[in-house]
Amino acid sequence: MNFLMALIINGPIKSFCYRRLQYLSSKFQMHVLLNEMKELAAQKKVPHRDFYNIRKVDTHIHASSCMNQKHLLRFIKRAMKKHLDEIVHVEKGKEQTLKEVFETMNLTAYDLSVDTLDVHADRNTFHRFDKFNAKYNPIGESILREIFIKTDNRVSGKYFAHIIKEVMSDLEESKYQNAELRLSIYGRSRDEWDKLACWAVNHRVHSNNVRWLVQVPRLFDVYRTKKQLANFQEMLENIFLPLYEATIHPAQHPELHLFLEHVDGFDSVDDESKPEHHIFNLDSPLPGNWVEEDNPPYSYYLYYMYANMTVLNHLRRKRGFHTFVLRPHCGEAGPIHHLVSGFMVSENISHGLLLRKVSRAGGMLGGRWGARPSPPSPRCAPQAPVLQYLYYLAQIGIAMSPLSNNSLFLSYHRNPLPEYLSRGLMVSLSTDDPLQFHFTKEPLMEEYSIATQVWKLSSCDMCELARNSVLMSGFSHKVPLPLAPPGPRRSVGRGRAAAGASP
Repeated sequence: MNFLMALIINGPIKSFCYRRLQYLSSKFQMHVLLNEMKELAAQKKVPHRDFYNIRKVDTHIHASSCMNQKHLLRFIKRAMKKHLDEIVHVEKGKEQTLKEVFETMNLTAYDLSVDTLDVHADRNTFHRFDKFNAKYNPIGESILREIFIKTDNRVSGKYFAHIIKEVMSDLEESKYQNAELRLSIYGRSRDEWDKLACWAVNHRVHSNNVRWLVQVPRLFDVYRTKKQLANFQEMLENIFLPLYEATIHPAQHPELHLFLEHVDGFDSVDDESKPEHHIFNLDSPLPGNWVEEDNPPYSYYLYYMYANMTVLNHLRRKRGFHTFVLRPHCGEAGPIHHLVSGFMVSENISHGLLLRKVSRAGGMLGGRWGARPSPPSPRCAPQAPVLQYLYYLAQIGIAMSPLSNNSLFLSYHRNPLPEYLSRGLMVSLSTDDPLQFHFTKEPLMEEYSIATQVWKLSSCDMCELARNSVLMSGFSHKVPLPLAPPGPRRSVGRGRAAAGASP
């Protein structure tokens, strides 16, 4: 990390990378001017295939918000009509039925509407991650979030499983759309994995169009403050030890073993713009000694997740099981060194907006990065060219969600996706949270539609984004997924081969 942080602020290297990126953009523009009509003609000659029936994978979508707001509203209304007398919650030792829960809120099924549900992001969520998180609570009530979009509750996640299966049914009906849904493991207790696996297996939450990723929220400080964890090591053990046990003795954990067969990897999630009070370096305490209530920095989380996954993957490979990859949220906000950490340990990242921003490296005092951050120079280059070029060379996947970013961190017209695409970075379109950002029954198609209209993408551009999403995804190669129609591969005429650069 010291080496990379020094590299990205090196003047000659910044100039070289900037010129290479400009060269890639220019060559792509020339390619479009010369070959756009030829590509269109070649696509029209391919029988049967068009943009609607090539495979597309939603490479970044959270299970708890994979439905749109109208879908959730209808589901809640249906539950209120059919299961009013079912016990769904325990409040201060007293059991409550669904009817009693809504009576305490003074609501009936007739009163409910999309507006009263209030789960859609609005202008008030811009740069307000706290308000964004609060939007997960239907009608502003955390109790409804627990009942309808949690796996571990009084009804054993029955409602959540049903609504996920309805989403899966929609994906299967559309046939060519796939999704990688994120489910949470918090690391507060050792039995979280078994509970999650039992939920998935008992409710038969499975589809050939869906794979799972497990997201780990970076909330150690919250759990430590509440005395739920003694140190960071305990959190790591709660996350990884059950996986070792299921790998070594699958017969003793049949549900977990079965569930892991459909898990692609891990995600790390939380608000990246939170201030970090500690710099990860050689003097940082080991996880067993991290007992303070401050949250470990982003790079600390990623390093220890990656280190544990690496050992776990060696074991699983020896046992003949599939392995996991790390695909964290990275570069949405916060300091640039998050992207450096992601570059070193990630297969793919989500968002990656900061690759377009100013390089703000820490000081190099005493030969160790991060001893004291230096203020950004007023003459900084308008981009982070070295990191962006590294991500291009390594072809690290970047799952981008322009509609999500538009509501949270970056206006749509400033989103760098078309720039990344023209330079040959491995980018794909994803939805992030359809519940909060989309209106239609097919949120991924909505994402493609808006991107195409705003940035005037060609059908070949859209197909390339779809192809990238398949290549980035964790779907097995054994599943027949036609990547693209025969004919000229757009990616060959673009950034990677056009640059003449070999990683």
